[in-house]
This record gives sequence, C-alpha cells and structure tokens, in this order.
Amino acid sequence: MADSKTIEGASFEGTGYSYTLSLIQGKHKMSILYCLMEYQTVRFNEMRRYLGNVTDRTLSANLKELEADGLVRRCEYRQVPPRVEYSLTPLGGSLMVVLDQLCVWGEEHMNQMDSPGQTR
Repeated sequence: MADSKTIEGASFEGTGYSYTLSLIQGKHKMSILYCLMEYQTVRFNEMRRYLGNVTDRTLSANLKELEADGLVRRCEYRQVPPRVEYSLTPLGGSLMVVLDQLCVWGEEHMNQMDSPGQTR
C-alpha cells in the first residue's frame, strides 16, 4: 500500500502554492502580468485602456503591490508630460511560464464552456 498524506497538522499557509497566490491574487494582477508578458513595456494609460473596466486608483494600487513584490519594474522618465513605463522583472518573467500554461489551458477549453461555471 502506498503512503498517503494526512491533512492532520498540515497548513496551507506554508505552501509554495499559497505564497504564489499571495503575489498574484486580486482582480487585476494576473491581467496586468499577462499584459506585460504579451507587450513587454507598457505605459500606464495604455494598460488602463487594455484592461478596460479598471479605475486609475485600482490600477495604480495593483502596480505598486506588484512592484513591491518584485514582479514589476516601474521606470519613470522625468520629462513634460511625465512618462512612466512598466515591465516585468526577471522574477516576474519567471512566473510567466505558469501564466502561459493558464493561457494554453484556457484556449484549449474555452469552447467547452457556455459561461464560467457551466460545461456543455
């Protein structure tokens, strides 16, 4: 008989999965990372237009959190008008393997769904 794991005494908080989720959880963070994966260097207003229904405040807060976590780099150009560009850091880039697999899975299965939560 194979050894089986027991949940007794286990904690989700200490897992790598939990750590990864803590970095990318939130309504727009994965979309921001996807945008940067696809388009590499993006200005704030370009990203806001790309994401659609997101306020400046929410986008700014999410970008600041991703920057603080070391996933996104913010480059500010001191000119008039001011210009700020965002790109992935090497750490953020290393996460793209995971996000890319989510994209692949979604492309393979999106036609099987009528809407999220419903299979055909």
